[in-house]
This record gives sequence, structure tokens and C-alpha cells, in this order.
Amino acid sequence: MTAATPIVLLHAFPLDHRMWDDVAAGLARTHEVLAPDLPVAPGEPLPEPALEHAADAVAAAIRAAGPGPAVVAGLSMGGYVALALLERHPELVAALALVDTKSTADTPEAAAKRREVADAVQEAGSVDPVRGMPDVLLGETTRSARPDVVERVTAWIGEQDPARVAWGQRAMAARPDRTDVLRAFDGPITVVVGDEDAVTGTDAAQHMVAAVEQALLVVVPRVGHLSAVEDADAVRSALADLAQRVHDPVA
Repeated sequence: MTAATPIVLLHAFPLDHRMWDDVAAGLARTHEVLAPDLPVAPGEPLPEPALEHAADAVAAAIRAAGPGPAVVAGLSMGGYVALALLERHPELVAALALVDTKSTADTPEAAAKRREVADAVQEAGSVDPVRGMPDVLLGETTRSARPDVVERVTAWIGEQDPARVAWGQRAMAARPDRTDVLRAFDGPITVVVGDEDAVTGTDAAQHMVAAVEQALLVVVPRVGHLSAVEDADAVRSALADLAQRVHDPVA
């Protein structure tokens, strides 16, 4: 592992690359960091709503950054894209961090709800149907004790393009179960979850750890679904340790 090997940070829904800013600032001292907006760069036309398109765009960004695979970290929707990347471009993934996410597909009911929200966003032409998501995304401790974080996440959501929000919901609704993709990966894996995560939670994290012998579980206390925002230092440390395991597998 060298300083030139990128660490790729894939963001959650309904946010953008800025949710990784605090984590990226620490990692950038030793690694090249890529934090693309999903599914494509701003201003580019949106593809059909499928996470595979986002994974292909991430693959192109990794290849453009230089030779060699990357450490890929995805939070929530970003984790779904990371698994799609692993399935479609395994040669580009040196190590994998799955943060507040899951490897399974939505239930039919959950997928239908996503499509309903996508339709509501598209019909409204605004992000109003998802504007209240900080109440779900952030942990109880953050919501009660850190109003600055609540305001920050709320502002980010309010600044999203409604078309991208609708795209994300439809793409996530259509994703398959990729537990077998995860199980087949023989590189280093870290699973990170906030102990107050009410969206995917510790059960989903334990499911992924059980699927892969070499996976390490990191439970971050007093944070919810956006652990990289709520406790950036803890997530940065987990990712730095993962990158070290690429260089030294016994670390």
C-alpha cells in the first residue's frame, strides 16, 4: 500500500460527497482520497436507475486515479454501490469497508416504499418528502446533544437535486442480494455500524461479518446511521486500519 493508492468514499442517501469531508481530511494526509458524487458527477445526465451504473462510474474514477486497486468504503447506499463495484470490477477492490449498510436486498414492502418516495419527490419537484430524514439517519445521542450536526445534515438534504434523490430511491429498490459477492471476496473487510443505527443496524452488520471469515466488526458507540458524520474520527481510524491490512495482512 502506498500513498498513491486511493481510498474511495461512497456516500449515503440522500446526501453527497460532503458527508465524508471530516473523514477524508484525516485520510488525505497519507492517502489519495476519492469521494465522488453518486451516481455520476454533477451536470452529467443521470443513467437509468440502477446501482450498477454508479458502480461503473466509480470504476472509471479509480482507473483515472492511477494503477492499482483501491480501498473502497461505502456508507448505506454507498455500501450498496461498493458491493456492485466488487461484483462488476473485482480487480479494482483491494479492501472493502461496509459502513452502516447491508448486503441483502430490500423486502418487497421496503422496495415499494422507496418507489413511492421517488414518485413523491418527482411529482413535487423538491426534496420535501425526504427533508425529515435526519430524524431517522442520526442517532438519538446526536439528535439530542449535537444540534450543529442535525443542522448540517438537514442543510445537505435540502441542497440535493430532486432528480438525483428520486434516482437513488429507485436504484436502491432494484438492487439484488449481494451477500454471495461479499462471501467470495478474499481481501480485507471491515464492517462498521453505529450502535444507535435504526436503519440497517447491528443485525445487518452481524450478517455480513458472519458471511466472511476475514471481516472485522467495528461498533461505534453513541452514533446512528451516519457514523462517518457523527463520529468521523472513529470511522477514519477504522478505514486507516483497513488500509494498513492491505499492506500488512497480519496487522
